[in-house]
Amino acid sequence: MPEIASSEVAAAVADAHRREWAFVLAATVRVAGDLDSAEEAVQDAYASALATWGSRGIPDNVGAWLTTTARRRALDVLRRNATARGALPKLFEPLGETDTDAPDVPDDRLRLIFTCCHPALSREAQVALTLRLVCGLSTDDVARAFLVAEPTMAARITRAKQKITKAHIPYRIPSATELPERLDAVLSVVHLVFTSGHSSPSGANLMRRDLAERGHELARLLRRCCPTRVRSLLCSPSFS
Repeated sequence: MPEIASSEVAAAVADAHRREWAFVLAATVRVAGDLDSAEEAVQDAYASALATWGSRGIPDNVGAWLTTTARRRALDVLRRNATARGALPKLFEPLGETDTDAPDVPDDRLRLIFTCCHPALSREAQVALTLRLVCGLSTDDVARAFLVAEPTMAARITRAKQKITKAHIPYRIPSATELPERLDAVLSVVHLVFTSGHSSPSGANLMRRDLAERGHELARLLRRCCPTRVRSLLCSPSFS
C-alpha cells in the first residue's frame, strides 16, 4: 500500500476529531471507569491515528477504528494496575443495577452529557465540562468562551472531573423523577453548543457548522427523553 501524504492524514484526523470525538469518548468511559483515563485513552488513539494511518491507510470507518483503539488503551491501563477496577469509583452502573425508570436512549453521548450536567456541579462547570468532553473544544477555546485565562479554565475542568469521580456520579440517563432538575442545564448546554457554531471562540472562520449540527443532533436525541421541552427549543428562533 502506498504511503498517504501526511497532510491528508492530518486532515482526516482533524475531521475525525470534529465528527467522532464525543462518540469515541462516551464509548471509552464505559471501559475506563473515569473521565481522566477515558480522555487520555482517546487522545492516545488520535495520536496513534496520526502515526499509523499514513502507512496503513485511512480506515473506512474512522469512528470504529478510534473507538476500538481507545478502548484497548483503556483496558491496557486497567490490566497494568490490577487494583484499579476495584479502587476507582465507576461512572457506569453494572448490569442489573440500571434504573428501569430511566428513558431508553441508546446513545452514550447523552449519558455523557447528563453526567457532565449533574446538579452536584455548578452551572458554569456543567457547561465548561460538556464543551470540553462532549464537543471536543480545546481548553483554550472553552476559556475564550468564558472570557477567562486558559490555566483558570483548566483548573476548573479538572476540579469538575474530580468531583464527578469522588461523588460516584453515575454514567447514565437520569430516571423520570430526576429528569426535570437535570434538564434545564442540559438544554442550556445544547443551546450553547449550537450558538457556539455561529460564533466560534477562535480562528479565522467564525462559523463552525460541526458545532451547530451537533447542537441540533443532541436536541433531537434529547427529544426522546422529554419531547415537549425539547420541541420548544428546536422551534425557538435562536435555534434555527
